[in-house]
Amino acid sequence: MKDFLRLLRIEFKRIFSNNVLLAIFFGAPILYGFLFGYVYQQAKVVDLPIVIIDQDHSPTTDRIIDAFEDNEALLVKDLRFTPGNIAEEMPLEQYAAVVTLPTNFEADILQKRHPEIRVDLNMANILNANTASKNIQSVLMTLNAGIEIEGLKKQGLHPNQALAEYESFKINFNKLFNSAGNYVTFMLPGLLAAIMQQVIFLAMALVFARDFEDGFFGKLVKESKWSFYHIVLKSTPFLLMIPIMWIIVSLFMPFFNIDAAIYNVPMLVLAALLTLASMCIGMLFSIAIPSQLKATEILMVISTPAFVLSGFTWPTLAIPDAINNIAQYIPLTQFLSGFRKVAFYGGDLSSIKPEIYILLLTTFVAFMAMVGILQFKIFLFERKQKRLLGETQR
Repeated sequence: MKDFLRLLRIEFKRIFSNNVLLAIFFGAPILYGFLFGYVYQQAKVVDLPIVIIDQDHSPTTDRIIDAFEDNEALLVKDLRFTPGNIAEEMPLEQYAAVVTLPTNFEADILQKRHPEIRVDLNMANILNANTASKNIQSVLMTLNAGIEIEGLKKQGLHPNQALAEYESFKINFNKLFNSAGNYVTFMLPGLLAAIMQQVIFLAMALVFARDFEDGFFGKLVKESKWSFYHIVLKSTPFLLMIPIMWIIVSLFMPFFNIDAAIYNVPMLVLAALLTLASMCIGMLFSIAIPSQLKATEILMVISTPAFVLSGFTWPTLAIPDAINNIAQYIPLTQFLSGFRKVAFYGGDLSSIKPEIYILLLTTFVAFMAMVGILQFKIFLFERKQKRLLGETQR
């Protein structure tokens, strides 16, 4: 036990002597937590610039323009009476949409000719285009209903009767689980989990690879010839430090007013399993690839697309099966699937059994592979040392 504690102190010294590792391990989650939190702090998209081309100059088109100006998501950046070179201006000015009110618009409405309003959307940014489309449609449908009801009232119908004549049925949308449509609630938890996985990957990629490069591995083998001993030794500092980082990361939730149930047993289990699975995968690559640079590069290849493949923002049903099957064994995928069930749907341990099973399976397979490869490397190292000793004695 004394030898283990002595080696553990050495491990801590080696970890804290690596400034790059410390910057990544402690700095990245905190820095990116604030960065992404403030990026999405506005919570929703507002003031999307649009252009209105009013070719009619009538009281009706003036009402439409006023309605657009009252919409918080839209900003009437330019009002003009002729199109000009709008197709060339849209990329430069980043207009989200162009609304064209045609000539004789009001007259055609009065004569029941059903004029058409043209809306040109800038689809280069789909999020902006969808938001602009939704709000433009809301404004125009509201005005369309109002004009239709006014027409019925002019025909002699009572206001209530006119409303009933136009509205055959009502629609009531009840938004559940992030009812405000808040983007920081939607995006930040997933991004923070992705950052934690990446940080653990990169930290663990260095633990054995560094020893192989600077020759410290030979000193460790003299202390013990069992791979399990070395894995426990290397894991212990991070098993003590990673929970601290999880606590710090979790504080971003109340800091940015994210309404999510994260302080409970199911979430603790998910965080623990994500940690163990990521640690085992990181150490596996650190053992299998005795180069710090190559090990970190390969793990970056795994972790970089992990958030996209997790299904947190893009539905897994739309991802090809071959890719989706691989993504299921990236720890982040199962963590985020379970996170949504627990944090937003109020699930318990029984609701996240599939995620727990796959995380345990990933951890077990990576751990067994790690033990086997490390034991084999210890065997090769000892055989090499015996051969060198035999050559020197001749």
